[in-house]
Amino acid sequence: MTKRSDIRGVRADTYREEAPPLNVIRGGWDPDEAYERSGKRRQRGAETQPVSTANGREQSYVKNVQPRSEGQARLMDAIDRSDIVLALGPAGTGKTYLAISKAVEALRSGQTGRIVLCRPAVEAGESIGFLPGDMEDKLAPYLRPLYDALADRMAPRQIRQMTADGLIEIAPVGFMRGRTLNNAFVVIDEAQNCTYVQLKMLLTRLGWNSKMVVTGDPAQSDLLPELSGLAPAAARLEALEGGPSVVRLEARDVVRHPLVARMLGAL
Repeated sequence: MTKRSDIRGVRADTYREEAPPLNVIRGGWDPDEAYERSGKRRQRGAETQPVSTANGREQSYVKNVQPRSEGQARLMDAIDRSDIVLALGPAGTGKTYLAISKAVEALRSGQTGRIVLCRPAVEAGESIGFLPGDMEDKLAPYLRPLYDALADRMAPRQIRQMTADGLIEIAPVGFMRGRTLNNAFVVIDEAQNCTYVQLKMLLTRLGWNSKMVVTGDPAQSDLLPELSGLAPAAARLEALEGGPSVVRLEARDVVRHPLVARMLGAL
């Protein structure tokens, strides 16, 4: 009786004899080489920013911001030199955009550890009622201008990741009391809607290795004229020797539509 091992040996010899030779196609796809390439790409991607491409991939948004007026040049120089800067000027002068651009540059270069963006949740002349959702959903309409400025300097995926990691924080004025902001670049936007007491509280949040930029237009406050504290605070700090830098922008610094500057002069 034939053993099974002998039968298996005969079958194996038969298959080896009948198996056709394999032809190697030069220049074809090599799975080992492809795996090695993908590993190298992942390693390089962890060290560099995403690159902008024409097929809709993530963008790096790395671009240099240059001043477009004399006032903007003074503002950018003041942000580089001073730890606290108050930027006062009409709408369209680039106050918020330049402040957030400098904050993103400082975060990318390692000069600061995080960005803190603060804005008062004050309605612009009309009530929008109760908003649904949690705290972030309720504050989203008030903080939307800050997200827009960030989105012009960073990819949306980067903003979401850095926000989740705590590198970018967007908070209303009411949540700033009692905090000490160390190793942070703080931008306080629409400060004309802060009272004098609120501005005093915000300015004294500055900690070590931190920088703060306060932006606002005293002529467009949604508070009563006697309640807005931006103009009085700027006047007192401007007279303080060795104190914060106060930069006053004018209509000629407007970089929006040319009619904006003309309307500001008429209105």
